[in-house]
Amino acid sequence: MASSLQYSLGGRAFILHKLPTPDSSSYRLSGLDGRKSSLRESAEDLGHPDPDYSCAYVIVYTDTDIKGHGISFTIGRGTELVVAAVKSLSHIIVGRNLKDIYDDFAGVWRSLTSESQMRWVGPEKGVLHLAVAGIVNALWDLWARLQNKPLWKLLVDMEPEKLVSTIDFRYIGDVLTREEAVSMLKAMEAGKAKREETMLSQGYPAYTTAAGWLGYSREKIERLCRQYMAQGWRHFKIKVGQDLEDDKRRCRIVRELIGDDRTLMVDANQKWDVDQAIAWMRELAPFKPKWIEEPTSPDDVLGHAAIAKALKPLGIGVATGEMCQNRVVFKQLLQAGALSYCQIDACRLGGVQEVLAVYLMAKKFNVPVCPHAGGVGLCEMVQHLQIWDYISVSGTSEDRLIEYVDHLMEHFKFPRKIKNCHYTAPTTPGYSVAMWEKSLAKYEYPYGSAWKELFAEGTYQDPRTAPLPWVEHREQDTCITGR
Repeated sequence: MASSLQYSLGGRAFILHKLPTPDSSSYRLSGLDGRKSSLRESAEDLGHPDPDYSCAYVIVYTDTDIKGHGISFTIGRGTELVVAAVKSLSHIIVGRNLKDIYDDFAGVWRSLTSESQMRWVGPEKGVLHLAVAGIVNALWDLWARLQNKPLWKLLVDMEPEKLVSTIDFRYIGDVLTREEAVSMLKAMEAGKAKREETMLSQGYPAYTTAAGWLGYSREKIERLCRQYMAQGWRHFKIKVGQDLEDDKRRCRIVRELIGDDRTLMVDANQKWDVDQAIAWMRELAPFKPKWIEEPTSPDDVLGHAAIAKALKPLGIGVATGEMCQNRVVFKQLLQAGALSYCQIDACRLGGVQEVLAVYLMAKKFNVPVCPHAGGVGLCEMVQHLQIWDYISVSGTSEDRLIEYVDHLMEHFKFPRKIKNCHYTAPTTPGYSVAMWEKSLAKYEYPYGSAWKELFAEGTYQDPRTAPLPWVEHREQDTCITGR
């Protein structure tokens, strides 16, 4: 039987590609470690003006040295809730044989998302789904490491039937069946080797948000645009929605600098009501944005459809998905014609297999996928997914891009790499999210050395010693006992 849960890093660092491919048929999951890491980095937008880039970091242990690493990106407060949910769900997988997990991965996924009591605080959304993503992403990382392949290559090499068997089709079978998904993948078998060569030699095209954050001066916008154009970048995104006149000013600056032969996208981070989004974007239409990203509530399917219909004559598409709760909402967005560009998030959805389901549905509706990235580990993860899409699903990178933000790479053992404004295909086994032990030790909240320094400076209060901002009722309280 498995040992009890292990809540420490332990073990040693190793690089799997120097080892022979192991036989995993008898391995068991011996423990799971969930922790909060806050990396003291930020990039603000309208919906999130004070982010503290963080993650729930999950390690799944086997009864060997091989471990799987998973991440669920967060932005500060609330990460402890995701970590608590990870620990509460751990009993579902710890102690199980790995072969049994991967032979019924869809069943394991459903057991995580539908745990009979935990699902009450979901289901398949919010904190619980972020926790599922951390666990499931760690299991996929482990599977790729066991097969001695980067995740994209694990997916590409799978028989269509095997890959489809990992997906839970409940709630989406009216739009996409298992049989359709298998047929889609088989139809793309021809040319896979050539497309794989293209990814290995050229990589996948990216766009940058570097010049687009709110509050940048004209000088900073111009400097960053010129800097990135000099590096060869052709696709630029900026944040909008705070002040219309300022948005016009910044769009004008960027468009004049990049010219009409480069791409401009804008992102409102859920700021507007439906009618407001339409009116605002009509004002920005002269600057020829390719898309408006997250114009309204991520849950408003019909609102997105109305915006898409109104903006289509202006040549402006609607992009959304980074806050989309699950495959069901994506299904509805696609059915309603509410998406011009589908923006999956690698850990907002419940891990790899739910993301695969969305890619396949987007393929059926002929909607290009342009992943959301930029947070902790998101760039590292989505590169694998988009490369798989190019090789095995869509067969093209036309009208498709991966978001790129140049930060936090120093914390990852195998960070994403950019060459000629393209993501280069990872070659190291796994999902590319394993972090350096020194980063985990320094930034783990509230135990890391960086946090101890902040507590000592008085910048933050140590939650272990600070007075609680709520009332803890005890038996002696008359309001409870009636005495």
